[in-house]
Amino acid sequence: MSQTFDVIVIGGGPGGYIAAIRAAQLGFKVACIDEWKNAAGGPAPGGTCTNVGCIPSKALLQSSEHFEHATHHFAEHGISTGTVKMDVAKMVARKDAVVKQNNDGILYLFKKNKVSFFHGRGSFARAFEGGYEIAVAGDKPDTLVAKQVIVATGSNARALPGVAFDEVNVLSNDGALRLGAVPKKLAVIGSGVIGLEMGSVWRRLGAEVTVLEGLPTFLGAVDEQIAKEAKKAFDKQGLKIELGVKVGEIKTGKKGVSIAYTDAKGDGKALEADKLIVSIGRVPNTIGLNAEAVGLKLDDRGAIVVDDECKTNLPGVWAVGDVVRGPMLAHKAEEEGVAVAERIAGQHGHVNFNTIPWVIYTSPEIAWVGRTEQQLKADGVAYKAGTFPFLANGRARALGDTTGMVKFLADAKTDEILGVHIVGPMASELIAEAVVAMEFKASAEDIARICHAHPSLSEATKEAALAVDKRTLNF
Repeated sequence: MSQTFDVIVIGGGPGGYIAAIRAAQLGFKVACIDEWKNAAGGPAPGGTCTNVGCIPSKALLQSSEHFEHATHHFAEHGISTGTVKMDVAKMVARKDAVVKQNNDGILYLFKKNKVSFFHGRGSFARAFEGGYEIAVAGDKPDTLVAKQVIVATGSNARALPGVAFDEVNVLSNDGALRLGAVPKKLAVIGSGVIGLEMGSVWRRLGAEVTVLEGLPTFLGAVDEQIAKEAKKAFDKQGLKIELGVKVGEIKTGKKGVSIAYTDAKGDGKALEADKLIVSIGRVPNTIGLNAEAVGLKLDDRGAIVVDDECKTNLPGVWAVGDVVRGPMLAHKAEEEGVAVAERIAGQHGHVNFNTIPWVIYTSPEIAWVGRTEQQLKADGVAYKAGTFPFLANGRARALGDTTGMVKFLADAKTDEILGVHIVGPMASELIAEAVVAMEFKASAEDIARICHAHPSLSEATKEAALAVDKRTLNF
């Protein structure tokens, strides 16, 4: 006998579980289906973000940063530690514990909000007049029915053609998070978020890391001035980054991985490594959804086709997050999940793609919102720019981390903030002020006139806003 709901959410990642909770808050009878399993085979909702993405990577980044501080920076604070050792197994166990806390937290939120959770793989079984039948495949197979369905099945790591992930020598983000020992030599293909973050973790712990990037520029989506500043910092740390390379044959064996490639000059080279992380993007996860059973339209990438409101070609079927167009970011998925739940309720859910922040959690951190200087130039927009270095910020000096800067871009006529770009300490937290400012159509002058606590890193934001009008006070 089928169980009937108002809304069924397929996928329990950031987009899915948030959509389910918001729909329940709005008075709907909601079911959420998710197939992630923990080591014991139990439910592990939270999707890629919680299980093999955002959360575990930040846990390892924090542990490795503590290790680097202890081995390289404590002495300047007058702290003597003696011989410092890293227990990789314990570090990974802590990461796993953090992940489980998040998994359990989501299950608690489902109970609190009266969301019915089904552990298994959800797929379309059939469409009927006024609704859809969804099959749950797992330890306890079930059949659910609802008029409204939200698909939030996320994405999978993209593999190199002909080089499958074995998670032993050739690693996706999943395998990179489960290494049991520090590799002597680590190769990374792709200098995106995952490649840089995982490369940073294992470099701090002693690995010799080489990043191979096919594009001729570093972090092409980032403001060029900020990207150059970040590249200088990574070079200084010993993270070797080669740009403009063309990867050739990759061979795996008992001793590790051999990568043949052509460098930017056209010279053929070979890189020998113990492990290889492939970080060349992600692909929408629609395999097994049985979209063809109901005629759900997919594009040539396998993504679900949606309009501006996340509506698919089918009445009552919506899709959010990595499985649709737009940036593959957990917080973007969350905002779409909330918006769709509210639209189902007849409200006017809204997502502003122009104010979605981006963050790379390396050291220095990189964060930005809005347009880059090169985008403004390409679009012919008249703008003013202002920058302020953390070198001139009192709190950054006290922290001992003065790398980087804050950069403001504002309309030349109206002074409206068009973009804010940060490389430096706690950029991930500082960018929030810029997002709020841009949502309220603030001007650079507005931020420049707001009192910021002293001493704080946020003063660099104020000073960069002042710099738009060429009137910094501390530089």
